[in-house]
Parts: sequence; C-alpha cells; structure tokens
Amino acid sequence: MSESIFVAAPPDEVYALVSDVTRMGEWSPVCRACWWDDGDGPRVGAWFTGRNETPERTWETRSQVVAADPGRKFAWEVNNGWVYWGYEFEPRDGGTRLTESWEFLPQGIAGFRERFGDTADAEIDRRRDAARSGIPATLAAIKDSAETR
Repeated sequence: MSESIFVAAPPDEVYALVSDVTRMGEWSPVCRACWWDDGDGPRVGAWFTGRNETPERTWETRSQVVAADPGRKFAWEVNNGWVYWGYEFEPRDGGTRLTESWEFLPQGIAGFRERFGDTADAEIDRRRDAARSGIPATLAAIKDSAETR
C-alpha cells in the first residue's frame, strides 16, 4: 500500500529529512525512536534499530537500507526481508510529491505464520491496519517538518 502528499520543499531537502531515520520517531504514530548502527548513515547496506510502541506492547526491529538515491528514493527492509518501507521523491510544482510505501513481504508472511500459528492472519491484518492509518499520519508530519524548517 502507498499514499502520497505534496510537500512545499525540494526533493533533496525532503530526502535529507526522511533518510535521517533518527527523526522517524517525530513523525510515526508507532515508531518512537531509531538509531544507526555504529554511527552509520543513509547508505545501501546500512543497519539501524527502531523502537516501536502501541498500547499493547513495545518492541524493537532491525532494518537494513535497500535504496538510498538522494532526492529520488529511500527504503529499508525490516527483519531481513519481512517488511518493506519506502519513500519516493518526485519534483512537482516547485516542491515534492512524497510517496510512502509499505509491503508485507512473502518471507514476513511466512515468518508470522510460523511465529503466531493460528492467529497469524489476525496479526498480519493488525500490521496492515497500522500501516494504513500510519502512512497518512507520517506523511502529514514529514510535510509539516519540511515546510516549517
């Protein structure tokens, strides 16, 4: 699934915000903090940890950057290919069309089936619902940060 928003800032500036994963906790309704491994940064192959919170639980994830094309695309995969999160930056009308995408990958679906058994489909649906509501909220928060710099 994916959604887009117009941001009144150039793609390179919006990319610089989004690719600084240490700021994701400012925007996401679930992610509370992210940090790079060993002072790394937004490059393909770099790893980072994210801390997520919902009313039911708190957990950490490990993610690896799979795309880092300044001003064009930034993406990572969670848990060695379970979930894909990506951002695309397209120049539009003096600003940027920012698109956030999320996909539960086949390896993640299989992993959830192994981990949760009979409740796997309900757990997968819960994650999809969180992404469905979280993507527009995250995009709106990024837009606000980019436009009020």
